[in-house]
Amino acid sequence: MRSKPTLTAIRCNPVIRAFFVRLQQAGKPFKVALVAAMRKLLGILCAILKHQRPWNPALHTSHA
Repeated sequence: MRSKPTLTAIRCNPVIRAFFVRLQQAGKPFKVALVAAMRKLLGILCAILKHQRPWNPALHTSHA
């Protein structure tokens, strides 16, 4: 049940989608990429709650 929000984020959130696609292109299995996206989404949600600020996608994009 915890993967449902992540699956939605992969489909609808460009930051999470790009992260997930990058992991899959690197050869990671679907479940590994899904759990990594789940962890990234959880980190974003925790930061939003901690700092009491709206989500800013520019803060969560990869600079690599």
